Amino acid sequence: MPFDETSLYDVTTFGEALLRLSVPEGIRLQAATQLDLHVAGAECNIASLLARIGRRSAYHSVLPRNPLGHLVADHLRKAGVNLDGIVWQNSGRVGTFYVEFSVPPRATQVIYDRADSCITRVTPDMLNWDALLDTRLLHLTGITPALTPACYQTVQEIIARARAADILISFDVNYRAKLWSEADARTGILPLIQNVDLLFCGQNDARRVFGIEGAPETIVAALAEQTNAKQIVVSLGNQGAIGWDGTNYIQQPAVPVQIIDRIGAGDALAVGVMHGWLDGDLALGLRYGVTLAGLALSQHGDAVITTPEEVAALMANTSAVGLVQR
Repeated sequence: MPFDETSLYDVTTFGEALLRLSVPEGIRLQAATQLDLHVAGAECNIASLLARIGRRSAYHSVLPRNPLGHLVADHLRKAGVNLDGIVWQNSGRVGTFYVEFSVPPRATQVIYDRADSCITRVTPDMLNWDALLDTRLLHLTGITPALTPACYQTVQEIIARARAADILISFDVNYRAKLWSEADARTGILPLIQNVDLLFCGQNDARRVFGIEGAPETIVAALAEQTNAKQIVVSLGNQGAIGWDGTNYIQQPAVPVQIIDRIGAGDALAVGVMHGWLDGDLALGLRYGVTLAGLALSQHGDAVITTPEEVAALMANTSAVGLVQR
């Protein structure tokens, strides 16, 4: 299916925005005296970074008309994201999560406080459908349908209307064990991702949700068989990523990086892939993806702060990594 070049936006996303409250590495949450605040949420992160690297992006969600809702909107607006699709509510809340960073032997802990956030009550009739569907690519994740039955039904409706309008669909499995079981995720996600144009799935999510293990090519082939996705990208952690364009496998190693903050790297990878893929070049997208994932790992917060010029320079001159730019 060709891209619709007449659409107002390159990518439109729909999902929950969250506020992330974290303590520095080595500090326990129960002993914290202050918290770092960042706007987060997979779809929010993606819309923000797409805009920062020069793509026309739009974000649709439900937010409360209070200082925290406006904080989220200001964050996205500053990045250049269109917010005409935000449904503002006079009551309700923004979900939050708390992060306790750690080093071995402890694992980083994430504690969610997102129950009954504004988006959990969303219904299809609340959305601005004309704006939502005025896009070349619609990006969704497996997080939103896991929140509530109302969210699941809304995502179903978005996918159905996008297909009817011949809009390309991108979907990131993004399994969250604290939202639903592996069995429920498999049952819930599989119908949503049938025949999607671009499927993202992490190596661990493939194993846990779909029972797929093995070499990268084996994982991709099994995902293709189960989903009929037209093109697939599987993230491989510190090994990089592998893509499949419907015919060929493309492997891209990770960029060497000193890790500061792991959260958000998968979203950055997806942004890079979409950036190249929108121009018809999945291989270039994978290069963008591992570069942006590396940037995400090297910065505090879920949202990556960068420019098109910085990304181009990093991709053109990886030998300069770590040097002082004067």
